[in-house]
Amino acid sequence: MPDKQKKIADEAVAEEETAAKTWTEKSPAKDEGEKPLTPDEIEGYCQLLYQKRKELVGDLGHMSEGALEGGRQDSSGELSSLPVHMADVGTDNYEQEFTLGLIESDRKLLTDIDRALGKIKNGTFGICEGTDEVIGRARLDAMPWARYSVKFAGKIERGLVRRPDESEPAKEEEEEAE
Repeated sequence: MPDKQKKIADEAVAEEETAAKTWTEKSPAKDEGEKPLTPDEIEGYCQLLYQKRKELVGDLGHMSEGALEGGRQDSSGELSSLPVHMADVGTDNYEQEFTLGLIESDRKLLTDIDRALGKIKNGTFGICEGTDEVIGRARLDAMPWARYSVKFAGKIERGLVRRPDESEPAKEEEEEAE
């Protein structure tokens, strides 16, 4: 078995090296003075992404189990399914809604991480999806799953541009509203 595991690990390393080489060859012009990422840097980001992904998958499983349990009755061991006070019902509902919100947020982050890992494989990691410019290392260090450069993300937040994946509203709908 160890030989099989070593072979799988060697194939994964070779795949990462190929992705890093492809990225370096496809990298855009250095508009912001950023040099293209080196294969070692890309491998480091890849490891960070896999580590964060593993952490999130574990958290999601644990939170999903907790959010979908029966609440106070299951967790406290009470025999009655009726809460002692109406405030207990509100607390249970709030905690469940809060946990479900965290789960949704983590699922979105997991999707972003998977997208970043796909970009590493296809050689486009570290390139802004809105401008095709290099995303700065400081941003990638903070958020290796970043899709946009700081400049483009700021424009999105201020409403100056749309996210590239958002569709334009249909003109017919706008005309009907008038």
